[in-house]
Amino acid sequence: MKFSTRARYGTKALLELSLRWGKGPVLLKDIARSQEIPVQYLEHLIRPLVHAGLIKTTRGVRGGISLVKPPRQVLLSDVIQLLEGSIAPVACVDIPERYPRSDRCVTHDLWAELKQAMDAVLKTTTFEDLVERQKEKWNVKQPKLRQKHRAPGRDRKKESRHNK
Repeated sequence: MKFSTRARYGTKALLELSLRWGKGPVLLKDIARSQEIPVQYLEHLIRPLVHAGLIKTTRGVRGGISLVKPPRQVLLSDVIQLLEGSIAPVACVDIPERYPRSDRCVTHDLWAELKQAMDAVLKTTTFEDLVERQKEKWNVKQPKLRQKHRAPGRDRKKESRHNK
């Protein structure tokens, strides 16, 4: 099973919004830069997320996009379902009545088990979980990446103190 670019980029965009939760709307170009998503792709990707009520847009000088709910209330399964559709590895899992052998087919059972296992992970993973995992990776493996998510001006203040 391979998720589409749409699902992968949508997850990354919502992760970025979750990382910045509570700090106001985020510009698309900032999400695109931080998560390495083409801005044009991101522009098309947010429409279904807005329509589904997962994110909202704010116009104006301090505008951008933001999550509607806190990251702890946004399930990864909702995002994947919205952007990807079914995650069943084969059609007979979602529509067994179209496949007369489904009830006698051992591979059908295997594919159904696989879908259940994936569903279990997606339904129990929130974006708050992903934020915590990301922070752990930054602390352990990539401390330089943490600087991307600092508030503007922090680095400049630090630099000016060091230059005195």
